[in-house]
Amino acid sequence: MADEVTDVVEGDGYAVANVDGLGDGPGFRKVRRALGVTAFGVNAIELPPGFETGRHFHEEQEELYFLHRGEIEITLGDESFRLGPGGLARVDAATVRKIKNVGDEPALYLVAGGKDGYVGRDGRLPDGENTRVGQSPPAGS
Repeated sequence: MADEVTDVVEGDGYAVANVDGLGDGPGFRKVRRALGVTAFGVNAIELPPGFETGRHFHEEQEELYFLHRGEIEITLGDESFRLGPGGLARVDAATVRKIKNVGDEPALYLVAGGKDGYVGRDGRLPDGENTRVGQSPPAGS
């Protein structure tokens, strides 16, 4: 079995990491830069309890927020929503947004942003393979 990744590991055509290995404490964790992402923007942000971001919007990029841990209240325009771990929010570029940590522990969320649309389902199976998902073989097989 492979060891759990804690720091950035780069290979031919990939990079893997753990978000906790990209920084300590509150603020931005530069996921895009650390992993060499070029097709869209992506960062993780840790927000301490009782802290909130400033209100902002974008000129062009739509964003997707994923709450990894903690509890936040995300305000989108005039409406607020409480999200727990696993919570998601898609936000149009022009929508004003603000995030507040309403929990007792640091909140960590991932934000991915992009523009110019979805490229479609372009995944393909390598030659000789016929399934995308299945039961893993027993350990040691």
